[in-house]
Amino acid sequence: MAEMIQKSGLRWLWLSAIMLLLDQLTKYWTIQSLDYRESYEILSFFNFTYARNYGAAFSFLGDAGGWQKYLFTSIAFAVSAYLLYSLKKNSIHKRWENIAFSLVLSGALGNVIDRLMFGYVVDFLDFDLGFYRWPTFNVADIVIFIGAAMIILDALFNPEKQHSDKNEKEDK
Repeated sequence: MAEMIQKSGLRWLWLSAIMLLLDQLTKYWTIQSLDYRESYEILSFFNFTYARNYGAAFSFLGDAGGWQKYLFTSIAFAVSAYLLYSLKKNSIHKRWENIAFSLVLSGALGNVIDRLMFGYVVDFLDFDLGFYRWPTFNVADIVIFIGAAMIILDALFNPEKQHSDKNEKEDK
C-alpha cells in the first residue's frame, strides 16, 4: 500500500489534507468570531463576513427548498471518488495534474463537510469593489478554483497530453 502511494498521485494527498484543515479552521474561526451576517472590515474593499450558502457556486439553487443539499452532496462525493481514483491511477510524474486534483478534492470535501454538519456552506471572504460586489466565498472555493484552472490550463497547453490523447483515439 505504501509503495502504491509513493509511486502514484496519491502521494499528493498531504496537500489535500493541509488545504482541508485550513478550510475547516477558517470556517470554525468565522463561526466562533462572528454572528451570522456580521461583517468586519479589513480593507475598504475587503471584509470578513459570516454568510451561509445553501446553494452551490454563487448561491446557485440557494433558495430551492432544501433538496439541493442532497444533490450537491452527492455530486461532491462522486467528484471526490473520481479524483481519488484518478490520483491512484496517475503516475507520480504527473505533478501538475496531481496537485490540481488534490486541490479540487480538498475543496469539494471542505464544502461537503459543511453541508453535512450544518445544511449550508460557511462563507466569509467578502470583496466589494464599489462597482461590483463578489459573492462571499471561502478557502475551499479558492482551492477548487485554482485546481480547476490548473486542469483547464493543462488541457489547453500541455502538448504531451494532447499528443497522448490523440494517440489513444487513433488506437481505438
